[in-house]
Amino acid sequence: MGFLRTVAVSSTTTAVTAAALAINSLSPSSSSSYNHNFTKPFLNSSSSIGNRFELTKTLIKPPSALHMDTKPAPKHDAELPEVMTEFMVDMSCEGCAKSVKNKLQTVDGVKTIDVDLPNQVVRIFGSAPVKTMAESLQQTGKKARLIGQGSPGDMLISAAVAEFKGPDVFGVVRLTHVSMELARIEANFSGLSPLKKHGWCINEFGDLTRGVASTGKTFNKALGDLGTLEVDEKGEAFYSGVKNNLKISDLIGRAIAVYGTEDRSADSGVAAAVIARSAGVGENYKKLCTCDGTTIWEATNADYVTSKV
Repeated sequence: MGFLRTVAVSSTTTAVTAAALAINSLSPSSSSSYNHNFTKPFLNSSSSIGNRFELTKTLIKPPSALHMDTKPAPKHDAELPEVMTEFMVDMSCEGCAKSVKNKLQTVDGVKTIDVDLPNQVVRIFGSAPVKTMAESLQQTGKKARLIGQGSPGDMLISAAVAEFKGPDVFGVVRLTHVSMELARIEANFSGLSPLKKHGWCINEFGDLTRGVASTGKTFNKALGDLGTLEVDEKGEAFYSGVKNNLKISDLIGRAIAVYGTEDRSADSGVAAAVIARSAGVGENYKKLCTCDGTTIWEATNADYVTSKV
């Protein structure tokens, strides 16, 4: 198919890969222990980080879609596979850490919780959707930002994100590597036509010069078909599901496209967003915004697209 037309740029809400360089300087957690057993270490050594970068360089350009197997579209609201999700949470004391942990323990699908107070990071392992965990953290009164998701010690590109920034449709689509055979997909949208069904899919190119029209055809036909979004009376839609044989590394630089009807061939589409690499586990512990040097807590909610969905 050739190389992609555009290079994806990660948003301010997701991590830049360079943030991983700060991992070795972080102090270990002092508030609780992480007791879930994994086959790989949670934080790799500096040499492993270097290897991670080298492997990333070889994977960033996706291969031809024609050589990939196709599978049926994912089911709506399927039970999500377990992954590690990291939030940076504004915690200042052991009491804060305890209240955050107690609240998350009530969420269905949460298996283990590690509260790292010195770094203000909460690591959650389980099948709970990001939206559900984020809402629970907000109920504690603490500011929280998603900073990473994936499998601990995973050397591949393990997470990607596509952000819809309006002016009409806002939304966030998160794709997470679970295994070589499975990807986890979560999406939140607002601004869609109320009480309608919208087809959506992964398209070949991240070219947004003409909106959906310039993003090309559906990536590998059935493999890029994400099914249908069910929109409520407020124009909002939430989706969670899985997709077989969908490799996150093959999607960077492509686009998520949303159409006005279930029949994607019947209209030119209503919105599209480029798929950019997102932070995996342990890759984004920075507390300073690279744009203006302010801390993550001093940024306003208006700076984050996720606040609108």
